[in-house]
Amino acid sequence: MDKSFLQSSYLDKVIKEMALVAGYLWAKGWAERNAGNISVNVTGHVETGQAELVSFPEKKLEKAYPSLAGAFILLSGIGTRMRDLAGDPVGNTCMIRITDDGEGFQNLDDGTVRDKLQPTSELPTHLAIHEMLVIRNAGEKAVVHTHVNELIALTHIKKFTDEKAINDLLWAMHPETVVFVPHGIGFVPYCLPGSEKIACATLKALEDHNVILWEKHGCLAIGDDVQDAFDQIDILAKSAQIYFLCKSAGFEPQGMNKKDLDEIRKNYLKDIF
Repeated sequence: MDKSFLQSSYLDKVIKEMALVAGYLWAKGWAERNAGNISVNVTGHVETGQAELVSFPEKKLEKAYPSLAGAFILLSGIGTRMRDLAGDPVGNTCMIRITDDGEGFQNLDDGTVRDKLQPTSELPTHLAIHEMLVIRNAGEKAVVHTHVNELIALTHIKKFTDEKAINDLLWAMHPETVVFVPHGIGFVPYCLPGSEKIACATLKALEDHNVILWEKHGCLAIGDDVQDAFDQIDILAKSAQIYFLCKSAGFEPQGMNKKDLDEIRKNYLKDIF
């Protein structure tokens, strides 16, 4: 497949990071079959001219994203397995360009010699998040969604289907969680995956958090790059795992108390709290 527009040092780095993280997700058991998806806003790093773009058909989006007009987004493809993305990242990602009016997109895989690879089914959520990041002039460019076993399991416990309760638990299990995920995890009650409803709920939760937990579904994180997004999810998963290890050993974990947590915040998070 011809993807000459991916030939730049920046895009090469992004592709390699996507492959690396996809491998992590698969190895951890967080990416069954074609579960999970990754996207990166690579606007400004794609070398293709207007004459080349004319040959790619435009597809209408259900919702317009005017702040993404002309943007280039690199995404994992629909039906793509993370284990395949790890082994062949170029063959399992697609580049889309949002049209100049923000109402549609061009799939730069269309018209190639191989079967047309379409963007992830979670495209509405990814685009909504990338537009929000552009509007607020944020530094985050990457979005990672995956099915973390331990975090999903927590949402099957009624007392943890509450944002405060689940954050109090995750922070208490491990000091690193407080340091590297200081704003905690946003909780989104169950919504149909891939729907406009889950996209809207996610945007709302991202106003105060960089990581979102979708009840009985999985989690999503934004980061400066793909590895940054993954790291935040990984730390939260560690806290949940510690909780379940204690429970499986037959006792209730003690956790850190408010004094312990406040001390960490005071010493490591002076610029935030």
